[in-house]
Amino acid sequence: MSFNSQRKWSNTYKNLYKTRAINNNLIDYIAKIEEFYISELESINTYTKTKPKDLIYLDKLSEKKESLFKKNLSSFIEGFIDSKYQRGY
Repeated sequence: MSFNSQRKWSNTYKNLYKTRAINNNLIDYIAKIEEFYISELESINTYTKTKPKDLIYLDKLSEKKESLFKKNLSSFIEGFIDSKYQRGY
């Protein structure tokens, strides 16, 4: 009879221990979320809205297009210069 009651007490203690660990984790998560929201609320006042005069506009650069034939030909010529393409024996 004492073994049965001891087993029940051990199971109850184990369940309470797990519940306490989950509760501590939830408290940590809630604290982190509160800290995040407080920092977000504090940062609202530090940011200002931009106006068009605050922005810097850059001209779009035109892309240089090279033909595929010219690209392959230049690669072929560079290969000869580097002795990449050599005659085999």
